Amino acid sequence: MVVMQDRPLAAVFRQISNPSFPPVVETFERGKTIFFPGDPAERVYFLLKGAVKLSRVYEAGEEITVALLRENSVFGVLSLITGNRSDRFYHAVAFTPVELLSAPIDQVEQALKDNPEFAMLMLRGLSSRILQTEMMIETLAHRDMGSRLVSFLLILCRDFGVPGAEGITIDLKLSHQAIAEAIGSTRVTVTRLLGDLRQEKMISIHKKKITVHNPVALSHQFT
Repeated sequence: MVVMQDRPLAAVFRQISNPSFPPVVETFERGKTIFFPGDPAERVYFLLKGAVKLSRVYEAGEEITVALLRENSVFGVLSLITGNRSDRFYHAVAFTPVELLSAPIDQVEQALKDNPEFAMLMLRGLSSRILQTEMMIETLAHRDMGSRLVSFLLILCRDFGVPGAEGITIDLKLSHQAIAEAIGSTRVTVTRLLGDLRQEKMISIHKKKITVHNPVALSHQFT
């Protein structure tokens, strides 16, 4: 199989399985679990549509979001990185309705060995994931919930933002509860903080989609 660097990763991902075990397309409604920590790592996932939240659940019951994946992201690859067959480390949940493409981990591993160009495409996808995880850690380091919210909105602008005349619109329908879960807050607090930002003309909300009118000004206000 020949893989060109400019080919979409989704097209490549569809071809790595053999005819006996073709890639599987699955859909999940918002809030549905894709896999739990401790589940056997049997498949690698490619996100075709929507957004997926990866989080860690700690003994005290606290759940920390480590990444919010966008379309064309690869996840469920820890075993490939460590070289050992390990169980799932994260809790993967559909943050929005999602469509996933998955393939057996053995076949992905063989494709990585056989084709360096495919390995490079995967590495690029993982690099983006790692960068976002670092940004989420920085976001959760803020003790002030207002700063957490602003930091989170700026990450969403970077990864899901669509430029327009009014600013950057985050192309996700976000409930206050979903935002609260992502930043470790409560729905009541998030509702109040979003209301403050709307009063200050920093954001507007239409049909659950948030538009940040001036991301630079917003970041400066809370630096």
